[in-house]
Amino acid sequence: MGDIIHTLPALTDAARSLKDITFDWVVEEAFVEIPKWHPLVENIIQVPLRRFKKQKLHMIHNGEVALFFKQLRERQYDRVIDAQGLIKSALITRFSRGLRCGLDRKSAWEPLASLAYQKRLHVDASQHAITRMRQIFSQALDYPLVDSSPDYGIKIKTNYSTKNARYLLFIHGTTWETKEWPESYWIALAKIANDKNYEVLLPWGNIKEQERAQRIAKASNNVRVLEKSSLTEIAGILLSAAGTVSVDTGLGHLAAALNVPTVSIYGPTDPKETGALGANQKHLTVNFKCSPCWSERCKFKEVSSVAPACFASIPPEMVWNQLTKVIHD
Repeated sequence: MGDIIHTLPALTDAARSLKDITFDWVVEEAFVEIPKWHPLVENIIQVPLRRFKKQKLHMIHNGEVALFFKQLRERQYDRVIDAQGLIKSALITRFSRGLRCGLDRKSAWEPLASLAYQKRLHVDASQHAITRMRQIFSQALDYPLVDSSPDYGIKIKTNYSTKNARYLLFIHGTTWETKEWPESYWIALAKIANDKNYEVLLPWGNIKEQERAQRIAKASNNVRVLEKSSLTEIAGILLSAAGTVSVDTGLGHLAAALNVPTVSIYGPTDPKETGALGANQKHLTVNFKCSPCWSERCKFKEVSSVAPACFASIPPEMVWNQLTKVIHD
């Protein structure tokens, strides 16, 4: 999800230099809503990669795979851009129709992916992901890159309302267990917010996250677990929020893209490469000897008051102090 959001500013850049440009976007079906938020996206081609890993034979027999490739090859494109530099994205690019553009072997996350491209692009991999995306598109489409703040170009309307006009979103769910800020900290932070007369809303995306949200809500007052929501519904709720606290996850990047005041918490990852970018954003990074470890499993074996241990250096009081600053700035 974060990768998709990181790509949106590149579309806005392209429109500033190339009149009447439009894009078709190949995207994993779980995130099909996101490209729809940008007015330059004309068609969306859903790719069911996650389901394909589990249901290969079924999807071949029921025609889903054939339908995907038919949609992929229906149009002749001026450029086909693979912004990921992965073998799986390169294979999809290879079957499309148009000048295939992608990262060279020194720039791609998986160097073999570069074999699929006809126009190879060199981009410094140590830069922030959004900067890399903007450079990829400027090289692929041959326009000069302007040094400006990223403009995500998102167009979403919201009609969300709540009994308390002052509410916060706590984005606690993430795919890596090492990115999970301790549950006891979320409970403590919710109690602080309650004392300051804020309602706290808790989104969730799977059963594990739902159960954690329910425990946080049960331990606190004025905390509400949201119903199962689409990404567009969550975006609408974010737009009216006073602020957000987030771990390193896709919804945190969405909050930044919408310029919602946000404190983002980083343990195993480094915000210099993938930090949420937008107005009124604060990144809190742990002060710990093995961070950033970039590991999905914590390997720290010593005794700690919380898990993952690195988050002991980012207690709830610190997060609240920083949140009040970004909300008021």
